[in-house]
Amino acid sequence: MKKDHQPGVDNARRDFLGMAGKAAVGAGIAGVGASALAAGTDTTSKVDYSTLKYDDNIWNRDAMARLQADLDIGKQKFGWYAGTVNGVRPGEKVKPLFGFEGFSFARLQDIGDGVYQKLLREVGFYTDLETGEILEHWDNPYTGERVKVVPIANDPFNYKIGPFYPDPPSYGGLNKEKPPKRPLLLNWRETGDNKVFLRTPIHLYYPSALQPEAWPRESSGPMNRVSEMFTYVIDREDLADPSKTSVEYSGTWSRITPWLPWMLMGQTEGHIYYDCMMGAYNDMKVLSPKVKAYAEKHYPKYFNAPTEYEEPSFSSLEHYAREQKPAPVKKTAE
Repeated sequence: MKKDHQPGVDNARRDFLGMAGKAAVGAGIAGVGASALAAGTDTTSKVDYSTLKYDDNIWNRDAMARLQADLDIGKQKFGWYAGTVNGVRPGEKVKPLFGFEGFSFARLQDIGDGVYQKLLREVGFYTDLETGEILEHWDNPYTGERVKVVPIANDPFNYKIGPFYPDPPSYGGLNKEKPPKRPLLLNWRETGDNKVFLRTPIHLYYPSALQPEAWPRESSGPMNRVSEMFTYVIDREDLADPSKTSVEYSGTWSRITPWLPWMLMGQTEGHIYYDCMMGAYNDMKVLSPKVKAYAEKHYPKYFNAPTEYEEPSFSSLEHYAREQKPAPVKKTAE
C-alpha cells in the first residue's frame, strides 16, 4: 500500500493522471479474482488496464472522487436516484407506499492536504405510484390519516474523500462513532463483460434528533437505526482511462430507516425500506420531466452544487427536526 506523502491533492491528481503505461496491478487486489487479473493484462486491448490499482489507497481515493464528482476541480456533476418506498411491518408482506425520485449536484474542492472536499446539494420527492405526480399530501393506509408530505432537501450534505475511510457522518454531533483509521481499499469486483462492480454499505445507530418527548407523533424512538447500501456498475474502460476526470456509473441504492416522521407513525412497530436505482452522469437526461419541472419551480437552487464547504451536514431526519414543528397529539375518545 502506498503512503500519502504528497503535499496536496493536486499532486496526487497529477500522479493519477500520469499513471498510464506504468507497472501492472499486483496480486493483492481486494475483491478481484485471478480471472480479472488475467483480463487486466490483455495485450490486444487499446486500453491500459494497469492503471486499475485496486490495492492502492491513493488510487481508490481518486477513483471514488471521479465517481462521486469530477477531478476537474470545481466542475459539478449530476447524481440521480428513483424507485419505491416500502413499509415493513411485522406479520405483513412488504407494502409499496409511494414512489421516490431525486437528484443532486456535487463538486470537489482541493484544500491541499491529500483530501478532497465534496460539496453537494440533494433534493428528493415522493410520488404517486400510479401517476408519478409529486405528492404534497398523502393518505396513510396504516392510520387512515391525511398527512403533509415533506420532501428530502439536504443543503448541504458535504463530506470528505481521502486515502483513509472517513468517519461516519456526525449529524451535528448526534453520531459519535469513531472507527479506527483504515486505508481506503474498496470492494471492487470485475466481471467478464468489461464492467466493474463496487459495493459501499454503511450501518448507523445513533441518538435521534426527534426525541419522543418532544415529537410524540413523529419519533420512532430515542435512537435512529439507519442503513444504506450502494452498488455501483462502472464501465471498466472508463475507470482505467486517466483522461476521464469524471466517471459515470449506474447501480442501486437501498435505505432502511425509521418511519418517515411526516407519516406520524410514532413508535409503531416497523420501518421504511427505500428500493432505488441510482447513477451519476454528465447530463440530466435520466431525470423525469415531472420531477425536473417541479424542482425548477420550487427548488431551483438544487440545480447547483455549493461553492463553499460547511459543517455540520445533516440528513433528512435532522433537517426535519430543525425545520418542522411537532404535530398536535390526537385526542382520544372518552
